[in-house]
Parts: sequence; C-alpha cells; structure tokens
Amino acid sequence: MIYFHSYKRPGFVVDIARDIRNVNDEAVKAKATGMIICGGGLVKHHTCNANLMRNGANFAVFVNTGQEFDGSDSGARPDEAVSWGKIRMDAKPVKVYAEATIAFPLIVSQTFAKRPDAQAGATP
Repeated sequence: MIYFHSYKRPGFVVDIARDIRNVNDEAVKAKATGMIICGGGLVKHHTCNANLMRNGANFAVFVNTGQEFDGSDSGARPDEAVSWGKIRMDAKPVKVYAEATIAFPLIVSQTFAKRPDAQAGATP
C-alpha cells in the first residue's frame, strides 16, 4: 500500500530507522517506563527492545495467548525479558494468558474503576 500511495504523494517517506530511534530515545529519556502489551509480535519486540536501551522497564503486563513451547516472541514469558534486561530485575511483571480483546477491557475496568466503598481522596 505504501508503494501505491507513493504515486499519489511523491514526497511521502517512511523512515523505519528514524521511527525506531524515536521510540528508543523516548524510552531512554523517561524517568520510568511501563509496558502493557496486548498481543505480541512486532509491537512486543520493539517495545521490549526500547526498554532494553534503558536497562529495562519498571512495569510490564503481557496479554496474549502465546505459549512458551512454540518458541515465538509472543509466547515468551516476562522472566525471559528480565534475563535480557528488557524488564528490570526488581519489577513484578505479569503475563495474562488470554485473548487480548477480551481480557484488556476487563483489566482496565478493574484497574481504573472507582471503588464504590472508597471515599474521594481516601487510600483503599
């Protein structure tokens, strides 16, 4: 599609190296980073690698159906990312074995939803 689009917009340029550099620079300059990765593959690979450049993410949640035995990046557990330095050793990463489009809305609703028994400003 980029090929066809380049005829309509001759000045259109996709610079993958610059994109990766920008993502890595953002991670390196951050005070702290966290990863919530729904699914796997290329997005998981580049997000984890960006955190490798800063000695690991402070927080990590992987949500996918990938299994470790198939050898895919999607199936890799957080402890493997710790061994590579993509997640910090003192982090408490989580892998949720579930289909992301079902699990992620449930995670968000339970993480950011207000507790009915908690008063405004009170610590739960």
